[in-house]
Amino acid sequence: MTKQQAAGRKLSLPTAYCLLPTAMSLIELTNLHKRFGKLVVLNDLNLTIEEGKCIVIIGASGSGKSVMLKHIVGLLQPDKGEVWYDGRRIDTMKVRPLMEVRRDFGFLFQMGALFDSLTVGQNIAFPVIEHTHKPSNEIASIVTEKLRLVGLPGIENKMPGELSGGQKKRVALARAIALDPKVILYDEPTTGLDPIRSDVINELIINLQRELKVTSIVVTHDMNSAFKVGDRIVMLYEGKMIFDGTPEEVQTSEDPLVKRFVAGEATPQELGLVAAGLPVMTV
Repeated sequence: MTKQQAAGRKLSLPTAYCLLPTAMSLIELTNLHKRFGKLVVLNDLNLTIEEGKCIVIIGASGSGKSVMLKHIVGLLQPDKGEVWYDGRRIDTMKVRPLMEVRRDFGFLFQMGALFDSLTVGQNIAFPVIEHTHKPSNEIASIVTEKLRLVGLPGIENKMPGELSGGQKKRVALARAIALDPKVILYDEPTTGLDPIRSDVINELIINLQRELKVTSIVVTHDMNSAFKVGDRIVMLYEGKMIFDGTPEEVQTSEDPLVKRFVAGEATPQELGLVAAGLPVMTV
């Protein structure tokens, strides 16, 4: 049994085994705890992510998905537990080495987060200018190549306001890969897009993983996207991992929480509360 399977089944492992990254893992979260005031967001979370794979993280709003992403890139430190990347523990790193580690990560934000006052080309060039000393002609070549990879060649001089929602997401993705990351984090990449544009983003996730040999971590509520891009699907519930398996396995899971989420179905009790105009506090 692999460590990730053991973690998903909540088996007790020897302490030394829990604290050291597995040989095949690129990222490992071990016994992660995080709370904000009285709100527990991550509760003894264990997760191993293998290099070159696409892992999809699903779960209700507030289940800890985005907080988990922030721990992976060192934007948050756990109250307890450890975060490992490529054999190095990063949750205790000083600022300078942590900044070097972050260059291995590209982040596609939920709403794209383009700079409205910069052209498309300037947006994509921004991280290259900030983190390298490459000459302008090399930076221009990088911008051209990244736009080609996301299927938007020749739009360097356009402004974000001239683009559709799907095009903005693709430009933001081009910016996320400008520094040739080893890992790409996608936070709700298809939010706000129609099914056709969503499928374009899904294809880009698959193509970039294949062409750039990256590891992909996708946080999404879009189950069509999850089934298409994921090698593996993990579900969080109240800060814990309650499912870890293939897209085929999640579709046949008998866990009621998993079944409801995948089907997008509220319980009769929740529907009754809605009909009565009462607050619905459950998932």
